[in-house]
Amino acid sequence: MPPTPTYDIQSIRRRIPSLERFVSMNNCSQAPQMDVTRDAAEAYLNSWRQDGMDWDRWIGEVEAARVAFAQLIQANPQDIAVCTSVSQATSSVASALDYSQGRNRILATEGEFPTVGQVWTAQKARGAKVDWVPARDGKIPLEGYAEKLTEKTLLVSACHAYFQSGFLQDIGAVTRMAREVGALVYVDAYQSMGTGPLNVRELDVDFLASGTLKFLLGIPGIAFLYVKPSVAERLQPTVTGWFGRSNPFSFDPRDCTWAEGARRFDTGTPPIFAGYVARAGMGVIQEVGLDPIGAWNRVLSKALVDGGKDRGLKGLGAEDPKKKTPTTAFIVPDNPEEVERRMRQRGVLASARGPAIRLAPHFFCTLDDVEVALDTLVDLLP
Repeated sequence: MPPTPTYDIQSIRRRIPSLERFVSMNNCSQAPQMDVTRDAAEAYLNSWRQDGMDWDRWIGEVEAARVAFAQLIQANPQDIAVCTSVSQATSSVASALDYSQGRNRILATEGEFPTVGQVWTAQKARGAKVDWVPARDGKIPLEGYAEKLTEKTLLVSACHAYFQSGFLQDIGAVTRMAREVGALVYVDAYQSMGTGPLNVRELDVDFLASGTLKFLLGIPGIAFLYVKPSVAERLQPTVTGWFGRSNPFSFDPRDCTWAEGARRFDTGTPPIFAGYVARAGMGVIQEVGLDPIGAWNRVLSKALVDGGKDRGLKGLGAEDPKKKTPTTAFIVPDNPEEVERRMRQRGVLASARGPAIRLAPHFFCTLDDVEVALDTLVDLLP
């Protein structure tokens, strides 16, 4: 008998209307709409239409989303900032660092999503020097950190998963290496959040950011930033706003008293609409459970790797399901964007990045979905 998830996958699939038309293999880019995320969006729109404004309720939804994200990463809500994007979260962290002293180097990887690397590069104008850990064949070798870390390294920026290939970094090992030279650690977890368990306390990272539109079943417009308490209290971000104050409703433009903990990294008026949807999407992840989700995603990942080999496809990145997210990249030598478009016409949603097509299932996907996606990809290759 083929493996099956420990939860009722068919009942979940019935809650996702687009699965009637598409095989959803683009979850590394955008998760499909669920019944509860649609209901959450309509709840905000109905509140706005009927009540004009219900500020307390709206902010309550954003706070509930903050709590939900904290629970997913085993943190406290006060250690979470609400942001509008990972770009903004990274910029807020970058703005709080001092590059004027001897310790002024940022060590990033070539596997960072471009926005993260671009934020660090922009800090050169403030005195930062940026070094890069190379990426090779869809992987980021751990020894690349050892070759680049020095006593001048201020912060290490290490994506949890490489966006192009799904390769998972050993963040615990990266953190231990960074600690040996006294460096901070920033993790972009956008490409891994929601695919399996993640514990920021065990990883001992200083910062971790993620949005919700991918494996957390949300939409653009909201992201979350974890900041270790001992680090937050000594930082003062200059990318800021009135919700980063200890009393935002004092309405005093001269008051720059910092909020406690990670809340000082909050900026302007919270993304309320996206907060409604984010809370609902993360609620589904909590309902199913990250352990069962992770277990089934590893099954799907192995099926993609093995099925790709059987069909003669060339993979990019790790093959071991424990060393990758469900995202599996296959080399497409000629115009992968066109292949993505044609796959969509055939009812399979995929995602092209660089020289590859990414097939990224999630916990609601089946082994039959994997077979259909692989056969469609092979059929469209020249």
